[in-house]
Amino acid sequence: MTESAAVNFAELSEFMAIPRVESIRLSPDGRWIAATVANLSPDKKKFVSSIWRIDPGGAAPVRLTRSAEGESAQAFLPDGSLLFVSARPDPAQAKQDSQPDGAADKPALWVLPPGGGEAYRLAAPPGGVAQVAAARNAPRYALSAKAFPGTTDSAQDTGRRTARADAGVNAILHMGDGDRIRYWDSDIGPEAFRLLTGTADGAGADTKDLTPAIGRALDEQAFSLSPDGSTVVSGWLVPIGFGASRTDVVAIDVATGDRRVLMTADEEDFGDPLVSPDGQLVVANKAEHTTYDRVGDDTLVVAALAGGDKPRDLLDGFDRIPKGAVWSADSAAVYFAADEQGRCQVFSVSVESGEISQLTNDDGAYGNLCVAPDGTALYAMRSAIDEPPTPVRIDLADSAAGPVRLEAPGCSLSVPGQVRDVSTVVADGTTIRGWLVLPDGASEQAKAPLVLWVHGGPVSSWNTWSWRWNPWLMAARGYAVLLPDPALSTGYGHGLIQRGHGHWGDVTFADVMAITDVVTALPEIDETKTAMMGGSFGGYMANWIAGHTDRFAAIVSHAGLWALDQMFGTTDGPYYWQREFGHPETQPERYEQNSPHLHASAITTPVLIIHGDKDYRVPVGEALRMYSDLVGRGKDVRFLYFPDENHWILKPGDGVVWYETVLAFLAEKVLGQAWERPALL
Repeated sequence: MTESAAVNFAELSEFMAIPRVESIRLSPDGRWIAATVANLSPDKKKFVSSIWRIDPGGAAPVRLTRSAEGESAQAFLPDGSLLFVSARPDPAQAKQDSQPDGAADKPALWVLPPGGGEAYRLAAPPGGVAQVAAARNAPRYALSAKAFPGTTDSAQDTGRRTARADAGVNAILHMGDGDRIRYWDSDIGPEAFRLLTGTADGAGADTKDLTPAIGRALDEQAFSLSPDGSTVVSGWLVPIGFGASRTDVVAIDVATGDRRVLMTADEEDFGDPLVSPDGQLVVANKAEHTTYDRVGDDTLVVAALAGGDKPRDLLDGFDRIPKGAVWSADSAAVYFAADEQGRCQVFSVSVESGEISQLTNDDGAYGNLCVAPDGTALYAMRSAIDEPPTPVRIDLADSAAGPVRLEAPGCSLSVPGQVRDVSTVVADGTTIRGWLVLPDGASEQAKAPLVLWVHGGPVSSWNTWSWRWNPWLMAARGYAVLLPDPALSTGYGHGLIQRGHGHWGDVTFADVMAITDVVTALPEIDETKTAMMGGSFGGYMANWIAGHTDRFAAIVSHAGLWALDQMFGTTDGPYYWQREFGHPETQPERYEQNSPHLHASAITTPVLIIHGDKDYRVPVGEALRMYSDLVGRGKDVRFLYFPDENHWILKPGDGVVWYETVLAFLAEKVLGQAWERPALL
């Protein structure tokens, strides 16, 4: 591993320029890793990903692709050919005049030959390629792409696109059937995803549509191929009204297109299916639907690919939420990750006995697991509060030895401080823990101001590095940062999530304040200089805290929920609220008990509201109403508005402005410095 890079976290431009390893895939022979790495574009206006070769043996990483459009979604064919998705232009085909505007910019499927040389385009459906999967033992791939309803081939689909483009029409008609109309930052319709399949064995680049006329069944669904390429297994949305759905797992015969259901149950979702290397079993996540009374549980299940049996729970009694399951090389076990006490560890479970083993036990958060073909090792992405995502190797014969970090761009950084585990026991005996980031130099003689930063979710945890919510940018300016895991957090068992169910305001608030009391009593912390901030659910907590205490000198609310009954009808997923909170007309109690806007008059703390207009999960109306409510009451409030950002702030320039504004606000209100308006605002 190279020495830690000297990045000045006080310079936002340096932070934004750090290369970011996003995902890894292991080659079929296990000799190298294809990693996507995001870097700033030359004009610094966006992040662009490319594919790099990472050597498990320690050689320096090598960049394999480069284009202005970027490459991602890498997958390997059995011969070592590398599939990837890119909107790069095809040098072998000039743009046709008949193409609708923007068609040439749609992502296509490309292949990089195993022996090197130029990548070439393999498939280019008119709607663009979203995801790709490859068979383990056959030269077959499957991809998802959007198409217009009623079209049966690329020519028809292109014709529909051309007609809309020529007419200048982007309108969408919704028929009152209860389907969702928006998702995060995307308007839904009239296109819908279909599954296409093809081969890369020299037989041509034609693709076959496996799922014509299916409606919205493939929205946000993952899929994979059986090892021999004969079957695609996929998540399958089944509408159940009011924009809600359940998710089944289906098997689709590649030769005939016939579809059969492998996993289904009322009020349960099955997803992320993966066929075992021997082609016999399918593993999938299973999540119970949350109800008004209880939070649904999560587990892993297996069923025969041939069908005929009910899914079997692999993790009976395992009180954590599994994610990212992969098969062992011999199909005898499943590896997965799960949040665990402020970390995210790797586990294995025996398919036959159900015995569960924890393979890692450190301060890391693991994901993107890849199994070596000989079964001796796992490769994974590991990060931590103080370390960005880094490719690592885990020796399965001696996992206690810890992960071996691999050479990769931008992964070895020296952070400006240290991180400490903190906890407290609240009134009912529940332990609430979190991370405390302390800046360099903090001591009893040089006390640090404190920023309380509540995570989003709300069913989530502070356990990993975050490019978006990064405490080290605060630490570089002398702030300590408390990252608590209150009620509703993951990694502590179903009970802690249930504890905050329907009680977002009072219970979570009490947990957050209790651990804040413990931290402000530490000798390194200046309890007279504190602020609070959060995004999404953390923004909700910022709004709630603002109306329930005056202990903080400043509060920053990003994408925060303000008026819950209002948001019920404007969010992209009102069914979620109906499950947990009921309907505001027939069951108003939880809306009234938990809505921050009802406490607007009690707010005395200066508030900075931040929101993106393209946020459909927490619509911008929450920020607009909050700003109006506070201005109308003469409160000290400011509003940082991003017209073309969504729930997150994704553009590098906007990210810099976000932090500049937050830091200037904190400097004024917490440190007593003069307000300095960011230069670009």
